[in-house]
Amino acid sequence: MTESIVLLSSADGIATLTLNRPQARNALSEDMLTELKSTIQRIDSDESLRVVVVEANGPGFCAGHDLKEMNGHRQDEDGGRDYFERLFAACSDVMLSIVQSPKIFIAKVDGIATAAGCQLVAACDMAIASDHARFGVNGINAGLFCSTPMVSLSRNAGRKAAMELLTTGHLMSAPEAANAGVINKFVSDDQLDESVATMASAVAEKPASVLALGKQAFYRQLEMPLDEAYVHTSKVITDNMMMDAACEGISAFIEKRKPEWKA
Repeated sequence: MTESIVLLSSADGIATLTLNRPQARNALSEDMLTELKSTIQRIDSDESLRVVVVEANGPGFCAGHDLKEMNGHRQDEDGGRDYFERLFAACSDVMLSIVQSPKIFIAKVDGIATAAGCQLVAACDMAIASDHARFGVNGINAGLFCSTPMVSLSRNAGRKAAMELLTTGHLMSAPEAANAGVINKFVSDDQLDESVATMASAVAEKPASVLALGKQAFYRQLEMPLDEAYVHTSKVITDNMMMDAACEGISAFIEKRKPEWKA
């Protein structure tokens, strides 16, 4: 029996989504993207889950798109255009599904994360990497400007750091990635599991309804002018104050007890 190219397990409100094409450095083939989308949909429908840790088997986190698969479609009647359009649309759909999910996504990066793999890290809400992880959008080295990875990257890293990566094809070290805002922090290899588990557990303890509300508001306000952002978030926090979770949380704070979340 062939093992799935995307694995899913869960415990204590935390889902672990594992990329499982180690022989291909977890390259995002068309089948991999299809599996990722359906797996995220399953996660979204599970009310017991609050956090998703995205990790990978093998020596690399994700090497981007599967260039061998892509190049094979050069032999198509249209030179591969239809396939390329379908592939990049599917990839964009996966990245959007992460941002639009009510769950909090944490990338756990060990090894390289390049091109669409770096895009995947940037699309996640948070990321922790081992100190030997490397990041890049190095399509330019193969004559391909990483236009779609640029979307997530430019919304996380500083503009000049993003442009450097996009135009030079250089790989960024974990310390450089942390400094640029691509990841939250880096730790030694032997601390990666514990650091990610600590962050995931801290998030998983919070009420799911408030996490979902806050995540949606976070990404919406980023795209708004400052005055509109304040109008929008004022409404969001008012709605939040009317939720059971806020009533319980504030009461627990005043009464100096631990809150008991229902959702």
